[in-house]
Order: sequence, then structure tokens, then C-alpha cells
Amino acid sequence: MPRGALDPDAVRALTARLSDVDARRAARHPGDHGGRQPVHTCYVPAGQVGEDLVLDWGSRALAALREHAGTPGELAAVLDLPDGLAPIIHTRIAAKLAAEPIEDLRIDFEDGYGAPGDDTEDADAERTALIVAGWHRDGVAPPHLGLRMKSFDTAALRDRGIRTLDVFLSTLLAAGPPPPGLVVTFPKVTAVEQVEVLVEVLALLESRLGLRDGALRFEVQVETTQSIVDDSGRLALPGFITAGRGRVTGLHFGTYDYTAGCGLGAAHQHLAHGACDFARHVMQVSAAGTGVRLSDGSTIILPVGDASAVRHGWRTHFDLVRRSLEHGFYQGWDLHPAQLVTRYAAVHAYYLRGAEADARRLTAYVAKAGGGILDEPATAQALSTSFLRALDCGALDPAEVQRVTGLSRDELRALAKR
Repeated sequence: MPRGALDPDAVRALTARLSDVDARRAARHPGDHGGRQPVHTCYVPAGQVGEDLVLDWGSRALAALREHAGTPGELAAVLDLPDGLAPIIHTRIAAKLAAEPIEDLRIDFEDGYGAPGDDTEDADAERTALIVAGWHRDGVAPPHLGLRMKSFDTAALRDRGIRTLDVFLSTLLAAGPPPPGLVVTFPKVTAVEQVEVLVEVLALLESRLGLRDGALRFEVQVETTQSIVDDSGRLALPGFITAGRGRVTGLHFGTYDYTAGCGLGAAHQHLAHGACDFARHVMQVSAAGTGVRLSDGSTIILPVGDASAVRHGWRTHFDLVRRSLEHGFYQGWDLHPAQLVTRYAAVHAYYLRGAEADARRLTAYVAKAGGGILDEPATAQALSTSFLRALDCGALDPAEVQRVTGLSRDELRALAKR
């Protein structure tokens, strides 16, 4: 046996203190929890939520597709899609809008809703909770849904937001079990203490409503400068995630509040601005490995009006969604039914364009074939995850993935460790 200069007992004594480091890292960075991440979150003011909301959004999106891009060639011309992909994407958008137009819905009691008065907000909280319970009972609910409460900016907003959350959850749970994937969106967070108080409120609701500990989870909206850098000059988001005590499921970027908070003029308040890139990069490094997922923000340039305005709105939205995907943000906000057309067009194009090249790299890695690119296990994990995302949203079907990669969904999950 080769001899070394170091005494093993001395080495063990020196490295013993790293056991605590290993434990902290494992607790803080458990990795993605697996399961499907929606490609978007649709925000709808509570006063506009009716029993036929999901069907209505799908129907309106399909109508926009038929009117303004009724053929693959027209869609390709509007969005600059490759001619070879346009027929596939056009067909799959139509199928998606008919079968599952909304992957994630947030009933909005914040900016999109306003302050109509306590009686009205109480009534809307109760009414929308009953609608959600009915969707869940009838098997027609979106895969993910929840509500956006008011912020903790002022005492009045805090009281109203907690009251709305209480009425909504109490009504929902009185009608049956909570839907899977239910989540609360917590807007305009500026201090870790706000997160701590929300966690305590959720724990109190669980005890009063008979829910298991930790059942109620929430997303932090990153839409203030204080949610990026705190008043001591440190990154704020790691503290928010820690204060969430395992309840934080996502970080959602808020385009317009954040850019306004940075002092940008209205013409420069958009997702492609460098200020937004900085915030997103902070979100990425803060959430990496924690299991907390990321969502990009919205654009207020909507595809409405005459044909020219619709096409301009579509091109703007399509380009921004594509840019988000390229920056590693696989989810974003949609504010209008017609945006579903370009959401799915951009998402499907992203996965279809990269499928063949990604498959070659993945199969070479699995076969240990080497070649001109020597991928690391982390890259193989990312490639596998990409194919799983494509399957989840319908951009690719299992037979196509099997054909190009030679791998089943279960084999991809094993590689992705999902």
C-alpha cells in the first residue's frame, strides 16, 4: 500500500468541523423537489373571476389565434418562426388552448384588484374560494392555483390582506380538501420580518383550519429594491428564503414596481432592461439548489386592438418569453388570454429548436461516447430536465423524446434526479 505523509487520524481531526458545513449545505440546498413547474402564472383580478374563467381564457386565445394567425404560415410570419416548425407549433398551440389553456392561475387581490371596500373584498374572497372548490370537485381546476394577497406595506394593507386570506381559505376548506398546488403570492416584500410574520400567520391558520404543519406555502414577489439588497447592504433573498422555514416555493419577479423603484422612466420599464437582468441574476444565485423556483415578470404591452396592434403585442411578448427562457427563467406572468398564444409558441419553439442537439449531447453522455463536447454530470442533469419540461408543457410527446434520446421519462427523471 503506498505510503503518505499525513496521519489519517490527524486528517480526520482537521476535517471534523466540516461535517456541520455539510449538514448546513444539505439542509439549505436540497435541490429541486421534482414535479411539474408551470410555464406561466395567469393573474386575474378577483372581481373578474367567474366559474367559466378557464374555458373563457382558452376560447378567447383560440379565437385570437384563428383571427390573426389562422395558418402556420401566418403564425411564422408574425413571430419569425422557422417554416419547418411552424406547422407543428401551430397545431400544438391549438391543442393546448383547447385542453389546458392555463397551467397556473393566481386570483389577484392586490394591484390588479384595488381596494373596492371591505364588504366587496370579503364577498369576492368567499365567492372565488367557492369557485375554486367547485373546479377542484369537478376536476377542471388548473394544475396550479392560488391567490395574491395584499402586501404588508402598511397596517391597513396588512389587516386587509390577512383578512382576505383568512376568508378565502376558511371558505375553501369548509367546502372540501385544499387543491394540490395551492399557493399564496406575497407581494412587495421589503424586510425579512414581513416574511417571518406571514409564516406565523400561516401556521396559525393551519392550526385553526385543521391543516398539517407546513401545508400552506407561498411565493415571494421580487418587486422592490429592498428585496434585492437590504438596508445593511446584503443580498436580501437568502434571508427571505431562510425566514420562510421551508414554505417558500418560488420567487416571482415584478417588472414595473421594480423598475420604477430603480428610478427608471416609463419608456424604460420593461423586462429586457439591464436593471431587470441584475435582479434576475440575484434571484438565480439566491435560489440555486434550494428547491425554490423562479418566475419572470410580465409585459403590459397586450395583444389587443386592430390586427397591427395584436401582432405588435404578440411579437413583444414572444421575444420577451424567449429571452426569459434563454436566461433560465422557465415561467413568467401572463395578463391577457391572447398572450397564451405567444406563451406557448415561444415555449414550444424553444424546446423544439434545441431537441436534436440536446439529444445528441445527452445520448453521448449516457453512452460515454466522448466526441467534440465533453459534458459534465451537471450538464446532463440540465439536459434531462429540459426534456422533462418539454414533456410537461406538451412541446414534445413521449414518443418523440424516446426517438431522439433513446430514453424514457423515468430514465430522464433518474438523470435529472427529479
